[in-house]
Order: sequence, then C-alpha cells, then structure tokens
Amino acid sequence: MISSAIGWYFKQRHQELWEFAGKARQNQEELLAFFTDKLSRIEYGHNYGVKSEMPYEEFRSALPVVGYEELKPFIRRTMDGEQQLLWPADIMWFAKSSGTTSNESKFIPISYESLEHNHFKGSKEALTQFHAFYPEADIFDGKGILIGGTHKMNEMNGKAFVGDLSAILMFHMPSWANYKSAPDLNIAIMDNWEEKVEKMAQATIKQNITSISGAPTWTMVLLNRILEITGKEHIHEVWPNLQLFIHGGMSFEPYRETYKQLIPGNQMKYIETYNASEGFFGVQAYTEQRDLLLMTHHGIFYEFYPVAKGPEFAIPLWEVEIGVTYAIVVTSNSGLWRYVIGDTIAFSSTDPYLFKITGRTKLFINAFGEELIMDNADFAVTQTCKIMGLRLVDYTGAPCFEKGREGHEWIFEFEENPISLDAFIEVFDEQLKLVNSDYAGKRKGNLLMKDPQVHLASCDTFRRWLQSKGKLGGQHKVPRLGNHREWLEEILPFI
Repeated sequence: MISSAIGWYFKQRHQELWEFAGKARQNQEELLAFFTDKLSRIEYGHNYGVKSEMPYEEFRSALPVVGYEELKPFIRRTMDGEQQLLWPADIMWFAKSSGTTSNESKFIPISYESLEHNHFKGSKEALTQFHAFYPEADIFDGKGILIGGTHKMNEMNGKAFVGDLSAILMFHMPSWANYKSAPDLNIAIMDNWEEKVEKMAQATIKQNITSISGAPTWTMVLLNRILEITGKEHIHEVWPNLQLFIHGGMSFEPYRETYKQLIPGNQMKYIETYNASEGFFGVQAYTEQRDLLLMTHHGIFYEFYPVAKGPEFAIPLWEVEIGVTYAIVVTSNSGLWRYVIGDTIAFSSTDPYLFKITGRTKLFINAFGEELIMDNADFAVTQTCKIMGLRLVDYTGAPCFEKGREGHEWIFEFEENPISLDAFIEVFDEQLKLVNSDYAGKRKGNLLMKDPQVHLASCDTFRRWLQSKGKLGGQHKVPRLGNHREWLEEILPFI
C-alpha cells in the first residue's frame, strides 16, 4: 500500500511540473522579488544598498557577479556562528565541495529552504519524470541505493555541520525515503570510500534493489564489486528488479556502452539530472532526447553570460538565445548572490527552456586556437568507444608544447585496452575533427597541431591519483580537460 501511494503521488505531479515550465519568466520575476526582499534584511544586502522588490536592472547594477572568494568571508563567519549574513535564517549545514578544478575545499551554505524547496523538490521532479515516462514502473516495491559522500561535524564550531551534499541530503531525507533506501545510513555516509564500497556491496547483495542514484564513475565501481563478489555475469542476475539509474555530475554518454554490458536488456531506465552543491538546476525533459529542463520555480534565480564576453554581460533567463555557450550565475535560497558556479551550458529551446551542459568555465583546451570544450571531448570519446567496442573508465587531456609534438596529450583508462593504439588515435582524432571545426582546422596538414599523444593507463590509475589527493568517492571527479599540464603531469606517474 505504501509503495502504491508513493508511486501515485509522483505520477500525478507531472502536469504541475510542465505548467510551471510554461511560465518560466513569471517564475523568475517572482523569485527576484522574493530574493530582493530577503536581501534587504541581511548584511550582504545592506553592504550594496539593496532594497525590497528592486527591478532587475537595479539589482544587476547594485550587486557584483562573484565567485567563491568574494563570499568566503561571509561563509566563514556563518560557520563560526554568526547568522543573518547571507540569508535571513540560521544556516547550520555546509556542503563541502572540493571541486573538479581546485585543490581547495569550498563550503557551500545549505539552508532549510534550499533543502526543502530546491534539492528535495528537484529530486522529486526526477522521480516525477520517470513515472511519467514509464507509468507501469514499480520501483517502490523495492529499495534504492544512493551513492554519495561523507558527513561529519565541523570541528570549528559545534553548531555547524559539514559534509558532501549527498550525505547532507541523506541525513535529512523524509522518513518514507529512508524506509525505502539501502544500505543503512551509518554505511552510506562512511568516510573511507573503499571500506564503504565493500560494506555497501555486502549489505545490498541480497536485497530487492530497484533503483540507484549516483555519479556514473563511482556507481560503476560498486556494480563491478557486486559482480566480483557474486561471480555473476551481469547485475540483473543479482538484482532482477533493478529499473532505474538517476545519474548526474558528468556526461553519461562515454559510459553508456559500459552500462549496457553491466546491465543488459531494456528493463533498466536512465534519468539524467543536474544537481550540484549550489543547487538542483535541471532534469531530463524527454525519454529519447537528452536535453535537460531548467527548474525555474525551485528557489534559484538564473543569469547567464556568454563565455566569450564575461560576467559584466550577464543577462536574465528571458534574454538568452539558442546555441550560445553561457556561464551560469545563480542567486539562491541558500545565500548565494549572483554566484558563478563554474559550469557552462547551451540552450536548445526557450519554450520550454531546455539545455545541455557543455563543460566547465575552467575545463577546456585552447592552446592553439582549437577551443576544445568538454562536450566536444565527451562526444569524441563516446563515438570512439562505440566504433572500437571499448569500455571507458576515465580520461583526461592537456596541451603539449614540446617542439615537434605540439598538440594534445591524453591519458585513457579502459576496462580492456584497444588492440591497436594507432587505430584508436586515428579514430579519436577523426571524431574530434568531426565535432570541432576549429580543431580540424588546426590539425590540417599536421602542421600547427600534431597527431594526439595517447597514454593507456593501467588498472585503477585514476582511482589511485584521486586517493592520493583525498578525493575518493562522493562528488569528486577527474578533470576531463585542462588548458595547462598540472593535472596530466600529476597523473602520469600513476599509469
């Protein structure tokens, strides 16, 4: 009865979701009025002379577009016990986000409002879409695994708590969600990633697992360990009722073929989300189309600036154009004000607002004018894996400036290496040329840029590198691209 009631609840929410999607500008204008009222009551707003219900042009003129360093003093004071600095309510929880591009941890404030009206509401939309796509699904007859990070009390202040976003969400989940989750919370939020994977595997092997949520890379580690323990050929031999994988944090496309091997057949469904420490921003719009629907009524006011121009050219949602690569600026109900989150997207529709994640503002290679972004690299890797029947573990790339070898240098880790490295390089290079005309132009005649250099990494190369940096599990990711050689040089000794 409980499972049926939960399933019915999500099925009937679908119409409401799309009604809100149809009035995105109204949603955003109402949020802006709400936020300027909140901002006028707190220290951060007083510093910039913000008044309640400011029109957008005044809001944009009054507040600067900022990164973490500008908000850091306010966040640190809040963690030390001061309140009403960034949000007119007490903030006790902080999501530790070490990030893909930085060694320094960031602490993103998580208010009650952001938990309830953004993160949890966004998660509900993912389940809403799934039940709309597949109305006969019965995932609540079993249990779901959430593969997340760790949680521990912040030692600086007994009233401030720090953990990965996923762990904070698990800690605050409603009772029905806890009842339907596996394994127990004390395992799910363990600090030691390798010990946690082992205990998660042992604790869930004999349970009726029907859904999984997590990043594709770390979920793959758990699934492979499950197969090692059981000796089974694929996951449905262990969990015959597994139906749903909610994934996010990185492009799923390079891993799609790998998951087809791990979980064969058509029973398994995949729903993509865009959920970061800073907020839940999007959910897969349709079954066959991979574009994401922007969440415009979930406690986030959005602005965007063309990557080619800069933050001073930030515009509201209702002024964006299709096909332009934008950096995202958010004002949120957790106390982030005109905050650059570091991701880039491009809209494919403005009615409703659909988009694709194209990369990170700091993850690209443009050493020779090739303007290679993550979306290009993921496409080329995905197509190459399909053509050559490869199963990707991870990869990274960087420029090479050595005379006579100018171009790109890559490290790839596969479950089984390609038979011919030369053939792999040729196919990969051609796919990069197909998706990026600037790259193709710079590669013409092998003059400005030489053939890509590729290193085939040994088993667990990227895991061992992440472990050396204290970044195993949770939301930690291998940086795909760098316009410098720092990450590549760090990883090379591990291959």
